[in-house]
Amino acid sequence: MNNDNDDLNLLFAEEDDPPAPKAHTSPPWKIMIVDDEPAMHEVTTLALNGIRFHDRDLSFIHCYSGADAREAILQHPDTVMMLLDVVMESDHAGLDVARYVREVARNQRVRIVLRTGQPGQAPERRVIVDYDINDYKEKTELTASKLFTLVYSCLRAYRDIETIERSKQGLVRVIESSADIFQLSALDRFAGCVLEQLAALLGADPGVLYLAGKSELNGLAAQLDTGVWQAIAGTGDYRAVQGKPIDNLLDDDHLALLKQAQETRRNVFADGVFVGYFEDRIGHHNLLLVDGVERMDALEQSLVNMFTRNVSIAFENVHLHKDIEETQSEIVYMLGEAVERRSRETGYHVKRVAEISRLLGLSIGMSAEEAEVLRLASPLHDLGKIAIPDAILNKPGRHTPEEQVIMRTHAEIGYQMLRNSKRRILQAAAIIAHEHHERWDGAGYPRGLAGDDIHIYGRITAVADIFDALGSPRCYKDAWPLEKIQALFTEERGRHFDPTLVDILFDKLDELIAIRERLPDQ
Repeated sequence: MNNDNDDLNLLFAEEDDPPAPKAHTSPPWKIMIVDDEPAMHEVTTLALNGIRFHDRDLSFIHCYSGADAREAILQHPDTVMMLLDVVMESDHAGLDVARYVREVARNQRVRIVLRTGQPGQAPERRVIVDYDINDYKEKTELTASKLFTLVYSCLRAYRDIETIERSKQGLVRVIESSADIFQLSALDRFAGCVLEQLAALLGADPGVLYLAGKSELNGLAAQLDTGVWQAIAGTGDYRAVQGKPIDNLLDDDHLALLKQAQETRRNVFADGVFVGYFEDRIGHHNLLLVDGVERMDALEQSLVNMFTRNVSIAFENVHLHKDIEETQSEIVYMLGEAVERRSRETGYHVKRVAEISRLLGLSIGMSAEEAEVLRLASPLHDLGKIAIPDAILNKPGRHTPEEQVIMRTHAEIGYQMLRNSKRRILQAAAIIAHEHHERWDGAGYPRGLAGDDIHIYGRITAVADIFDALGSPRCYKDAWPLEKIQALFTEERGRHFDPTLVDILFDKLDELIAIRERLPDQ
C-alpha cells in the first residue's frame, strides 16, 4: 500500500479534529495492530488518536508479522483489541495468530477483529465458524467513523468481561475469606483474620481497625447503649490501640463515619474510609474501619456487603463457640474443685495445675490450641478420687498396703468415667486421669508405662500436679519450700519425671511462681 494522501482519504473519511487528551494517571487501553503494511499502522493510529474511554487513553502495539504478534500477546496479555490482518508472511498468517492467541496463549479476553484486503483468501462465513474471532472487516469498508465505532464496542465488551472476571474472582475471595474466618474460634484471632481478608478484598494496604462495643468481662460483646466503643484488634497505624476506647484515638471525620454506620446499621464508604457494620442474632454490634481505600465501585461494594454478612454469621458462631467453651471449662473446674473439697483441700490447686500444664505444653512445643486443650482437661486428673472412701481419701497418716491399692484405683476409675466421651477436652482428660501417676522409669501405676510410652499430657500433668501439691499445705503435710521442691525434682529427673520437662520447669520457675501468686489458696 502507498503512503500518499489519496490512500488516506480512501480509507478514512475526513472528520473533526479529535479533542486534546487530558492529563491522567490510569493506564491506557492497549490496541495491537498486526499488519505487514506500515501505512495501515499509520492510518489506524491517526484515526484513533485522542480517543478516550472511561478516562483512559489508547496505546498502540505495532506488529508487522504473525511471529511478532505471537510474541507480543505473551508480553501484553492485557491487550484489549487486536486488529489483525489475514495475509502477511503467508496467506493464513492472521488465522494462525488468532488460533495461537486462543489455544496457546489462552487469552480469551482480547477482542480479535480480522481485517483483510483480500476477502477471498479468508471467506467470512468459514472464518467466523472455524476461528474464535469477534469481528471480520474488509479494509476498504473501515472508514474512520466505523473504526471508531468498532473500537468503542470492543472496549465496552472488554470492560464488561473484566467486570465479570473481577466479580468472579471477588466471589472466590469472599468464599475463601469466609471459609478462613469460619475456622477460627478465638475472638482476637477471628478479628485479626477478618481485617486481613477485608483489606485483601478491598485491594488496600491500609491501617485497619476492628471495633466492638464495650461489654462484659471478655470485653468483646457489644453494648451500644453505653455509647462506648473499644478496639480489640488492629493493624498498621492502629496496631497499638488494641483494648483502648477509641473516642480520643480517631479524628472527628472518622468518628462521624462510625456514628453514621452505627445509626444506619449499614456499611459506609466516604473519602477513602470504609466502615463496615454488622450485628448477629445474639445482639453483638461490631464495626470494621479500613482507612486508605482508593475507590469502591458498585461491584466491590456488593462483594464487601456479602463478606460482612458472612462475617456477621461467623461472629455469632464465634460467640456461641466461646460460650460453649467457657461453660465447659467452668464445669471442668467445678468438678475438679469438688474432688479437691472432698479431699478437704481448699484453694486453687486445680486452676494452678491447669495454668502450669499449659505453660509447660507451650514450652515443649505444643500449638496454642493443643496447650489450651491440656489446660482445660488437666483439672480432671484426680476425678476418680470421687469413688475413694473418705476414710482412705482423707487419712492424715500413711496408707496401709491395702489402702494404697484402693487409693491407686482412682486413676483407672477416672479413666473409665471419661473414656467414652466424644469431646476432645474430655478425651484428653481421660488420658490424663489414667496416666498422670505413671513414672518415666516405668515404676508408676496403673499400667507401668515408661518413657515416651506415657502420653505427653500425662507427663506434663504429673509434673504440674506434684510441683503445686508439694508447695501447698495438705491434710497430711505442710507446704514445702521452693528449694526442697527443686531438690526433689533434681533427684527424680529421669526417674519419676520426664527429664526434658524437669529442665523446662527449672527454666520457667519465675513464671510458675507468678501463677501461684496470681492464684493463691483462699
